[in-house]
Amino acid sequence: MKRVLPLVILLLVAAGAAAWWYGLPEKLGWWPEARREFVLYGNVDIRQVSLGFRVSGRLAELHADEGDVVKTGTVLAKLDAAPYEFAVRSGEANVAALQATLDKLKAGPRPTEIAQARAAYDESVADLRNANLAYDRARQLRPQGTISEASLDQATAARAMAAARSDSANEALKLLLEGSRVEDIDAADAQLKAAQATLASARTSLEDTQLRAPNDGVILSRVRENGAIVSPADTVFVLSLTEPVWVRTYVAEPDLGRIHPGMKVAVTSDTAPDKPYEGTIGFISPVAEFTPKSVETPELRTDLVYRLRIVIDKPGLDLRQGMPVTVRFPTPTAGGQ
Repeated sequence: MKRVLPLVILLLVAAGAAAWWYGLPEKLGWWPEARREFVLYGNVDIRQVSLGFRVSGRLAELHADEGDVVKTGTVLAKLDAAPYEFAVRSGEANVAALQATLDKLKAGPRPTEIAQARAAYDESVADLRNANLAYDRARQLRPQGTISEASLDQATAARAMAAARSDSANEALKLLLEGSRVEDIDAADAQLKAAQATLASARTSLEDTQLRAPNDGVILSRVRENGAIVSPADTVFVLSLTEPVWVRTYVAEPDLGRIHPGMKVAVTSDTAPDKPYEGTIGFISPVAEFTPKSVETPELRTDLVYRLRIVIDKPGLDLRQGMPVTVRFPTPTAGGQ
């Protein structure tokens, strides 16, 4: 009997350990759901950006290669800028000419121009006076037969021409005294603004001959080489963003009550299981879906689940696109803390 008792105790301990290992206490409700360790499995999700020029041209310089770590604003490539520099200089000259025209219209005639017009008018008045005198003499002499009818006609025409020249000189003087028309100033101003807009567009195009990194990241691929002719639709580099780094995972409906946006979690990868990253739940999908095949938990493969997005607070370069990771959620203490 004494020999059998230790064997029975050993068998009971083994049975208890086996039950514990296969989750029997949980299935029987002996260990509350909230006390169990909550673990999910997912994959790293890093955004990638295809980079290209906004203008077309010939690639003149490439300053980055695959694997290079770049910062925001780093110049990655340049196009041959000569055609765009010519466009800027032409636009600047056009703006300067139109600006001068507008300034001239706003300033109005110079005093010397007004004086010249006034002198021309005075001269035309004197010519008209002489023409009137000549006409009066011819009209008096014609009845006496001293001059011919043709001479009278000539004096009449000369008087009419002098009167027309006087009227023209008078109107020219009035125009100078009135200054530029408002409509002419508005038209010149509109032409200047159109030229300035064209110049701004040319300068933007010139700036766009430099391709800069929009964010911090790592160059994944270099698609073009020096000398290639590229258009705005062509990709030159593919950039993997350093931040944000997300983890995409899925949670079953019964476990939704255990998580919430803003909740802190620990994320580890198979390559560095002893180096957990702190993450924050940033998004819980409101729509259920079937579990993707990438989720490696057999219990969930045919279940409806909800997608989670977990933002890694301080990601490192060792977290790579598609890498499988383990997400551990905090386990409440016995007092429910």
